[in-house]
Amino acid sequence: MISDKLRNYLESNSVHYRTQLHEPTIGSSRTAQSAHIRGREFAKTVVIKSGGRLFMTVLPSTDQVHLDQLKQAMGTLDMELASEDDITQAFPDCELGAMPPFGNLYDMDVFVSEHLREDDHIAFNAGSHDEVMHMSYQDYDRLVRPQVLHF
Repeated sequence: MISDKLRNYLESNSVHYRTQLHEPTIGSSRTAQSAHIRGREFAKTVVIKSGGRLFMTVLPSTDQVHLDQLKQAMGTLDMELASEDDITQAFPDCELGAMPPFGNLYDMDVFVSEHLREDDHIAFNAGSHDEVMHMSYQDYDRLVRPQVLHF
């Protein structure tokens, strides 16, 4: 089930999107495969913690967050992956590991991989492990205003 917070945000901004049900999966690569989406075109979210704050990174499911590169890009030395408890508290309306790439709805800065900007559309988990959302990258960029980084 899609996060109500996300659905309301998209509808209030007149964003066209579509959803796709698939077999429940864990892991972004398996989700992309189950939904028949190329891994480079499926966005995964990785939540990090720095200076006591949570941040969201968004990248293709085939990529990995390289903390050293991200630390350098953000200009910080204090960084780690967020704990499951941190994520559960930050995203109470989402299943663990199925957070949508809309950190702005959860008071988080968002950093997006430059690789995701190469496609006209973006697909991602929208709060559950059995439904994917598709929308234009242009709408995503307009609503989230993520900082584009190489990490």
